[in-house]
This record gives sequence, structure tokens and C-alpha cells, in this order.
Amino acid sequence: MASVIDSSPKSRKLADTKKLREPEFLNTPITPDRYYSKEWADREWDKIWTKTWQIAGVAAQLQKTGDWLRADFGTESIVCIRGADDEVRAFYNVCQHRGMPLVTGDEGHSDNKRLTCPYHGWAYELAGKLKTVPDEADFIQGSPCGKMNLKPVQCTVWAGFVWINMDENAVSLREYLGPIAEQIETYPMERMVRTHWVTIEGDFNWKLVQDNFNESYHVPFVHPQTKFVMEYSHNYCQFDLYPEGHARMFMPGAGPTKMLRGGESETLEMMAEELEFWDLDPDQFRGGKTGEIRAALQKAKREQGAEKGYDFSSYSDDQLTDHWHYTIFPNLSFSLKPDGNIWLRARPHESDPEKCYFDMWYMTLFPEGQDRYYSYSMSEWVDTSVVAPHEQGKYGEVTTGPGIDQDVEVWEHQQRGLHSRGYERDYLAWQERRVRYFHENLEKWMAD
Repeated sequence: MASVIDSSPKSRKLADTKKLREPEFLNTPITPDRYYSKEWADREWDKIWTKTWQIAGVAAQLQKTGDWLRADFGTESIVCIRGADDEVRAFYNVCQHRGMPLVTGDEGHSDNKRLTCPYHGWAYELAGKLKTVPDEADFIQGSPCGKMNLKPVQCTVWAGFVWINMDENAVSLREYLGPIAEQIETYPMERMVRTHWVTIEGDFNWKLVQDNFNESYHVPFVHPQTKFVMEYSHNYCQFDLYPEGHARMFMPGAGPTKMLRGGESETLEMMAEELEFWDLDPDQFRGGKTGEIRAALQKAKREQGAEKGYDFSSYSDDQLTDHWHYTIFPNLSFSLKPDGNIWLRARPHESDPEKCYFDMWYMTLFPEGQDRYYSYSMSEWVDTSVVAPHEQGKYGEVTTGPGIDQDVEVWEHQQRGLHSRGYERDYLAWQERRVRYFHENLEKWMAD
């Protein structure tokens, strides 16, 4: 018998799936200039990026005293480090002497329990206090030690991630997330391992990324391969919009769409490996029975989960097969599954509003004691024995996988189309209201 994943079900509540009341929309135009205007981008920096909670990295990067990670957002660079008191803190990644970045690279370790500037050797304690400088007596204005300390950034660790906020007066992360926090906590996020880490420097504005993950209207056209295993009709999905600006979508999966006619062979071919893993014969769903796959998989997972190494007791049946997708304002998306989640984010470019950095991580939940696992969410084998390398480059140089690559290709073309004199504003369907809600919250933050 495989060992069971300890997801601490006693401390995890079932997710609240009640439909939320729809907000009132202003329906102001989503004009194309917001995707390329430098003036708009500058306002976003002042009102959005320096005020909202962002994920700097995964907590597993900071296991020992002196471990650090670097997070870049626009023109700013932040260093997060675990101190001698075991606290994780964040600081602006800049020496107070003459503005030199203290660290380069994605992550590292300080053996001497100091952050030392590579330019002139100013050395800071891990709690940010300037401890030593070369030729300390030579400063005519007095020693800088204890005075010229690192500038702190709000920092907290939650759900296995290190979160930061550059606004010293910002509300707590918990208050910022609102009820969405309890939704995410139904998954053992802190036990998931980052098994994919890709960053694409894209020739598109960051908002095109968030627009895309705020609607499923595009799925059958951009991702035609999914129509045999995913419910893309909005009539069978649930959309919820939270007062804090976040949103969620429940999309039925594990079978063909209720709108699909034909495609039986394609459905069974795509799902054969998963069905067989759960001791289901794909052939039993031939003859117009593919619509029964979802319920059959839920039943099999519920009955066989423990013996195969899973604890599904804190999940509803729907969570075992469906796509639970969350967008956190302004720029983060989680697509959550019992065996992991795909994590998607866009960050602003430091100087060009028509570029951004698009990050894709995959977080995998491994059964206890196992270091190699077949992820059905990613449709491939994943391994904990090798630390996920950070793959970086332009689109075409690195890949986020066939599905997300299809999205990236669209954004590069769409950015050009937004400059056309033939396009003036949006014309959205009701199922795209998460896009509308995102932009109205963006406008609200920028007006404050």
C-alpha cells in the first residue's frame, strides 16, 4: 500500500461553493490605450504595483538561516531572507552606500550571516541593520553603522509562498485576500513542490495575461484539443466575483462537453491513461457513454484514493475532476487540482508598457515518501530529486508547455491589434464579466 499524503484534513474545511451575488458593473470602456500608454503604466506603478500583495517566491527556497531569494517587479528588486531568529524578512535589494544591488541571481545563501555589498563591502545583519563597513573611521559625518540600515518591505509567509508588499501601510495579506484565502486553504499548498519554473519575456502588456485567465470564452478556439475533456460552455460553469477584486471559476472536467457531438474516440484516447490508473476500462464508455466519465472518476478516486497514496477527505467530489480557477487581483492566477496547481503571473516590464514578464510555475503534491510521481494535471512525470531549473527567455526560446504556449502566441498578436485605428473599445459577453470586473477594480485602485 502506498503511503497516504498527509494533507491535515482535520484542519481543512470543505470549500464554500455558494454562488456569490453579482456586483453592479459600471461598464466603462476598456480602451486600448491602457495596454500601451506610458502614462497609464506609470500610474499603475504608483497605484497598483507598489500597493498590492505579490508573491516573491516559494517558502521552500528559504529553509536555513541565510537563505535568500530575489524578486523583481518593474524597476524594483526585493531580497527576502531567513534571519538568525528564523524570521523571513524582505528588504529593497540596494546598498545604502551608493545604490549597488546586494544580490544577483534568483536565490542563494549567505554563509557568514551577513548581506554584503559586492562593491565596497558594506555588511548588513540578516535583520537589515548595517553591521560593519571598511574604513569606518573615515566617514566625516560619523559611522554609518546602525544608521544606514536596509529599507524593509512588508513580508509574510502563507500557503507555502513568500508574499511582499511595498506599501508600509498596506492591510494584512489575510484581509487583502478576503474569503479567497479560505478557498485556497482547502488545498495543502504548503506541501506542494515547485517542479516547473519558466519565465517568458513577452512582447505584450501584462493585462492581456490577466484578461485571458479571467475568461474561458477563448478555450475551444485557442485550445481546441481540450474540447474532448473539458466543459467549455459557460452554461455549466460557475463564476464568482469577490468584493476584494478577486474571482473564481468552477469548470466541469474529466469528460467531453455537454455541447460536444461526436469525438468519442478522441475523448477516450486522451483520457485512457488516467482512466486506467483508476482501474476504469475506457471501452466501457463507448457507445455514447462518455458523459458518464466524470461521475465514474469521482467515484473511483473516492474509493481508491487512500490505497493509491492520496487523502481526498478534505475535497468535494467536484474537486476531484473539475477545474477550480482563481484570479487574485491584480496579476495572479491559480488553477487548483488535488495533486497540484498551475501558477500563472504577469509582472510589469521595467520600462516598456508593451512588454512584460510572464511566469509559469507548477506546484506538485507528492505522496509521502515518494520523489517521482505522474502528475495527471501536467500529463507528465515529475521528480523531486532535481530542483526545478529557472528557464528564462523569449517566446519560442523556452516553453511553458503546449497549452499555455497557445495563450502566449495569442497575446503577442493581440498587442499589435490593439494599436489598430479600426479598434476602439471592448464588447464583452456576460461570461466575460470577470474581465470587466478586473478592469473596474484596476480603475478604482488607480483613482484612489
